[in-house]
Amino acid sequence: MTSLNGQVAIVTGASRGIGLAIAAELVHRGAMVCITARHPEPLTEAVTELGGRDVAIAVPGRSDDIDRTLEAFGRVDMLVNNTGINPVYGPIADTDPGAAAKILAVNVLAPLAWTRRARDAWMGEHGGSIVNVASVAGLRASPGIGLYGVSKAALIRLTMELAAELGPRIRVNAVAPAVVKTKFATALYEGREEQVSATYPLRRLGMPQDIAGAVAFLLSDDAAWITGQTLVLDGGITLRGGM
Repeated sequence: MTSLNGQVAIVTGASRGIGLAIAAELVHRGAMVCITARHPEPLTEAVTELGGRDVAIAVPGRSDDIDRTLEAFGRVDMLVNNTGINPVYGPIADTDPGAAAKILAVNVLAPLAWTRRARDAWMGEHGGSIVNVASVAGLRASPGIGLYGVSKAALIRLTMELAAELGPRIRVNAVAPAVVKTKFATALYEGREEQVSATYPLRRLGMPQDIAGAVAFLLSDDAAWITGQTLVLDGGITLRGGM
């Protein structure tokens, strides 16, 4: 387990679930983190869970997260674009245009904006590593959550383009999880977890910690010669054509 001592990360959408698990793994490896989300109360609780303000700060619903991180810790070495939304379910052709625009804005354009700000504030001069949290829904057709899948496919392609543009100083990779047991994904397994799990070769759904370890690896120097790649974290489900 490579140490991240002295390094600093920003993790978006990190008041719970996958984002909080990623932040916890980074702190466990010695990093300091800034976590972001929309609401202040869960963020305050998350900072306490992570070990307090010596290792974690929280910035709710603001656009100055990178400035606050630099003020608190003096650097920004790592960025995890974890925030994502999926407010609609149904045929993609019937998706409300406003909802479609919001999905693309949060799931694609926001990670681009975060990357630009991290580059300009620190990484462009000092180097760094970025991981985007995509989804297996971006790898194949995903009926019912089609616009979400389109946005994650775009995020995977964005990862490739940014890796090509920002190297050699900045590495950019992505992870593509299948169903992970979080509040965000409950509609995909609630009340039928055993049935859903049975379709996975590993016979279980993902846990946030499964994603956190992979993200920490991609951020670390263990992955120093990896950029532009998407690591599929799916319990084997895509081997069977599922998601």
